[in-house]
Formats: sequence, structure tokens, C-alpha cells
Amino acid sequence: MLRIAVQAKGRLYEETMALLAESDIKLNSSKRTLLVQSSNFPIEVLFLRDDDIPQSVATGVADLGVVGENEFVEKGEDADIIKRLGFSKCRLSLAIPKDIDYNGLSWFHGKKIATSYPVILNNHMKAHGVKAEVHVITGSVEVAPGIGLADAIFDIVSSGSTLVSNRLREVEVVMKSEALLIGNKNLSPEKKEVLEQLLFRMDAVKTAEDKKYVLMNAPKQNLEAILDVLPGMKSPTVMPLAQEGWCSVHTVLDEACFWEIIGKLKALGAEGILVLPIEKMIP
Repeated sequence: MLRIAVQAKGRLYEETMALLAESDIKLNSSKRTLLVQSSNFPIEVLFLRDDDIPQSVATGVADLGVVGENEFVEKGEDADIIKRLGFSKCRLSLAIPKDIDYNGLSWFHGKKIATSYPVILNNHMKAHGVKAEVHVITGSVEVAPGIGLADAIFDIVSSGSTLVSNRLREVEVVMKSEALLIGNKNLSPEKKEVLEQLLFRMDAVKTAEDKKYVLMNAPKQNLEAILDVLPGMKSPTVMPLAQEGWCSVHTVLDEACFWEIIGKLKALGAEGILVLPIEKMIP
């Protein structure tokens, strides 16, 4: 049985549970307890505070953990990064009151900075030769300058709306962060085998993200030109149709370039274009 530590609430919790569900790992979410076992996969989920997850994995209380990169770096625990999960992206940034002129990191010399991430901040300032006073706060760091508790803040930034509402502006991005799957360094062979099965399922889900399965009817006279504009994973599937001079083309497109390519396909005479969502893709 593999035990994975997951944040007890918040955005990271929601996105982690969604990934597990899409990986067909069934968990009883109706009764929220500290430890929940899957009914169809040898895994159990341990719900913890996000800042407790790195230590729980490093010490073997949990075999795996899903944690923000910011928390993992801040805690400095001895665990392996197994996989970058690509969600819960944010950044750790320095921000100052919006009306103050800023001329670079030297501005922070002798200033008081409020943060929940003193280790990352101190390391960054030391690396750049800046001596600032770090004031550790847990909770609403962004209010510190407004109430005179600090001159600036160092905190997580996602959309930036919280900074704007507190009359702050982001001036330095110190690190970028995303969700990580971390693991204990001493997993048994049996647990490593379960981990491989879990990664296989996760990879199938992540590979399918932002992908569309596209089917179209194409005139054979333009087939070569149509195939040239398709950036599919491999060669598209081409099948003859009953109608003379036409064929059916099947391929996979990325969401990012979807509309641009569809426009080119229509210009080349493609018709009856059918677009289907992809749930999973097995590499």
C-alpha cells in the first residue's frame, strides 16, 4: 500500500484530487477523514497541511506527497522530486507599495520585508549582497506594508489581484513554482512497483491535456498539402471514403494551435470536421 500526502484544502487539494480521479483512483470523498484508502488501487491518501508534507515524506510517514515547489524548497527536506505536475503554478515575488520608485534590489537594503518564506528570501538576498530585515508572518502577508508592519513583502503571486487590492506592485520574481510529486528516498521494491503504475496513469492523463482528436473529410487532390499542415504526434490516419476522390483523415491537435490549423484545413477543402475531447493518451 502506497501512502500519498495531499494538502487538506485549497486549490492544490482540488487539482490533486482531480488528477487522482482522472487516473481512475477511486476515493471515498463523502466522509472526509485524515486517511482515505482507494477502493480500486493500492494507495491511501493522507490529508495534511501543505507545510507538513515535505517532512512527512522525508521521514517516511508518507511515501509520496503532492506539494508546491515553494514549500518544498522552503522546508529543505531530504526527499526526491519524482514528477513535476504542471498545475498550481505561481511565483514567489518581492512587492512594494505601488507609489514608491524602485531602482533594483539595492532598494531593499535596510528595509523590513514581511514573508512566510524566510529561507528562500534570506538565500536570495544573501546571494545578491542585500542586507534586509526579514519579518516572518503566517497569514495575510500582503497587509503588512499598509499597517506599517513592513516596508515590502515577499509572497506567492498568482494573478496579482491581491497585490493590486492592497496597493502593492510586484518588482522582483525570485522563483517560479508548481505542484511537485515528491517521494521518500527509501521506498521498498513493492512500493516502487505501485509508484510506476501510478505514474503510468498520471502520464496518460497529462499527455491528453489540451489535446483534441480531429476527424475530417479531405479531397484527395489536396491530401499532401493537408498532411503538411498537421503537426500530429505521428503520421495522421488516412482512410478512403465511398465517395470517389475523398478520404477521411484522423489526427491529434494541440489546443494552442487548434483554430489556426482548422482555418488552414478549411482553406484546403477539408469538410465535415469533427472535434472530440481526449480523456487519456497512452504513450
